[in-house]
Amino acid sequence: MKAAAFDYTRVTSVEEAIDLLRQHAGSAQLLAGGQSLMAMMNLRLAQPGLLIDISGIADLKTTQVHGSVLRIGALVTHHALLKSDLVARHVPLLAQAVPHVAHLAIRNVGTIGGSLALADPAAEYPAVALALEATIVAQGPRGQRLIPIADYFQGLYQTALQPDEMLVAVEFPLANTEQRFHFDELSRRRGDYAMVGLACAVHMNGSKIKEARLAYLAMGDGPVLATRAMSALQGQALDAASIQKAQQALAQDLSPNGDLQADPATKVHLARVLLGRALNAMGSAS
Repeated sequence: MKAAAFDYTRVTSVEEAIDLLRQHAGSAQLLAGGQSLMAMMNLRLAQPGLLIDISGIADLKTTQVHGSVLRIGALVTHHALLKSDLVARHVPLLAQAVPHVAHLAIRNVGTIGGSLALADPAAEYPAVALALEATIVAQGPRGQRLIPIADYFQGLYQTALQPDEMLVAVEFPLANTEQRFHFDELSRRRGDYAMVGLACAVHMNGSKIKEARLAYLAMGDGPVLATRAMSALQGQALDAASIQKAQQALAQDLSPNGDLQADPATKVHLARVLLGRALNAMGSAS
C-alpha cells in the first residue's frame, strides 16, 4: 500500500516544531528517523495531514553528562548509541540493548526519541528506561517538563506526551559500581520483533540484593515491571534459591496475550528462562 496524501515541512528548531504542532493540532505528526512511522503510514495505520521533519535539529543530537544523569537527545540514532563511550560507561544496560534493535540499516537512521515516543510494547528502549527509572524531557508551548518514566507509558502506543509537546531528550541515572545490568531477548530471527525481552538492573549491598528492577518487553501494552519477582529478590543473596523464587513469582507479574509467535503460557515460560539467564550471569560476575 501507499501512504495517504500529506503535506511536509522541515524545521530547524524545537520552537518551530512545537508552533506547527499547535497550529495543526491533531493532524500533524513529527518525523525523526521514520523507521516506524513511514511503515505505519504505508499501511494506512497512521494518516497525518502534515509531517514535521525534525531531523535537522542539531540540538537534539547530543549526549552529555548533566550532574547525576546522562542526557541523550531525542535524535541520537541507535548506531550513535552503540558507538558512544558515554553510553557504554554510564548506561551499560542501554549499550547492551542497542545491538538487539532491528537491523543495521534501521539502526543507522532510527532514533531513541522516536522509539520512546512511539512506545511500541515490543521495543527495547521503553523496557530499559523503565528498568533504570529514566526521565523523559518533554517540551511544549509552556516550556519543558520532566516526566518520570513510571508516569510516561499509559497504554498501547500511548504516552503522557500532550498533542502540542515533543520528546526532546531522555535522562538516565549514571551507573555506579554497586549495580549490575543484563539485557536479553528471544526472537525467531536476529532483528525480528522479540517474543519476550528483559531489561534487568540489580543494586547490590555487599553480597545481598538491595534492589532489583525487572522490566519486560513484548509482554503487555507497554513495558511491564515484574514487581513481585523484584520483591522476592530484595534482601536476598544472588543464588539458586532466590533466582528460583523470583522465577516462580513471575506467574503473578505477567499475564501476556498470545500472538502469532507464542501463546501466553509459552511467553511466561520464556520470561522465566530470561530471568534465570540474567541473574545467573550477574551472579557469575561477582
